[in-house]
Amino acid sequence: MNLTVNEIFYSIQGESVYAGLPCVFVRLTGCNLRCRYCDTRYAYDEGSAMAVGPIMDRVASFDCNLVEITGGEPLLQDRTPELAAALLAKGYEVLVETNGSLDIDRVDRRCSRIMDVKCPSSGEASKNDADNLERLTANDQVKFVIGDHEDFRFAVQTLDRLPAVLPHDRILFSRIAERLPPDRLAGWMLDANIRARMQIQLHKVIWPERDRGV
Repeated sequence: MNLTVNEIFYSIQGESVYAGLPCVFVRLTGCNLRCRYCDTRYAYDEGSAMAVGPIMDRVASFDCNLVEITGGEPLLQDRTPELAAALLAKGYEVLVETNGSLDIDRVDRRCSRIMDVKCPSSGEASKNDADNLERLTANDQVKFVIGDHEDFRFAVQTLDRLPAVLPHDRILFSRIAERLPPDRLAGWMLDANIRARMQIQLHKVIWPERDRGV
């Protein structure tokens, strides 16, 4: 059985604690959510079947040790854990970006799971798997995508439910670019004395006219 792959590309990591580093991205097809602000709708259905071996060969061609498996929602595909394990076995540092609606322990805990907690403006906050908060390790990351002050309050309230083992600099507050100016989110964080990392999607600053392959 193959994986359905939307694209494999080499770019600058635009988000997470790895922002700014070169990274190979394996974007898998399919998502079980429909967030209002989604910027990868093309990954809902577009893709081609690939076995783990050819994916590994393509990743190796970029000569980069940092690899992110993303989507869509990569945990929807049954062979995603196999791909993550194969990359780990080859010595890659592996990130898995997930929307937080599915059990993150499907993939090896040696991966850094970058897990969304969906805020109200996404339209999908009811789909958060609350048990995932207890599955987080010190190697993982949690991301809140914030579009308004209601989202911000929701994120702040959720901070108390995060495990103490998760470092503060691995808690990410990200804005919806079309809805929330960066200085406003920064101001809210400073006023509330939030111990978390504000991030701006670096790849959209570098390549503002490109939607794919970045």
